[in-house]
Amino acid sequence: MGPLIPGGYIPMEWDSIIAIFIGIAFGFVLEASGFSSSRKLAGVFYGYDFAVLKVFFTAAAVSVIGIYYMDYLGYLDISQLYVHPTYLWGAIIGGVIMGAGFVTGGFCPGTSLCAVAIGKLDAWVYVIGIMIGVFIFSELFNLFEPIYDGYNFGNITLIDSFGWNPYWVIFVFAIIAVVAFGIADMVRKRVKSVFY
Repeated sequence: MGPLIPGGYIPMEWDSIIAIFIGIAFGFVLEASGFSSSRKLAGVFYGYDFAVLKVFFTAAAVSVIGIYYMDYLGYLDISQLYVHPTYLWGAIIGGVIMGAGFVTGGFCPGTSLCAVAIGKLDAWVYVIGIMIGVFIFSELFNLFEPIYDGYNFGNITLIDSFGWNPYWVIFVFAIIAVVAFGIADMVRKRVKSVFY
């Protein structure tokens, strides 16, 4: 793992301290945005609140545009960015479990910890469930290991795999985001409001 802030401006020994402050700031923003509410988070699945969809789509669009623009200006070498390996079946099964937990519990792991910090009982139940799941997974790891370590497709991206032009992909992605925002607004107006 490289330094959190490259260039030697801040020693690597400070990385953990910086990470803690970034985590506290992130938790504060989550709570201030209402993302510690399971009703708000689950609203995207029931059509009465699309804040999660808009935030994550916006974050992805801004990030990818920012990264490629900084690469274009020479401030960042995109070829040096780390791409996490793709473990196909592990990702699919994990995604299904995470999605089911998100729909039923109304939290993702990060927002559940944020809600625990402000004392929400449903979040405590959710986090205890996560801990039980982690315990079961660790105890039965030998059984799950072929799926966990198997089907490794390497450090691939859609752009590399299909030879797509990244700038066209970003443009299409931005269009999809705008269309999704419009559809989300139309659906929200047709669904009965939920107060929480």
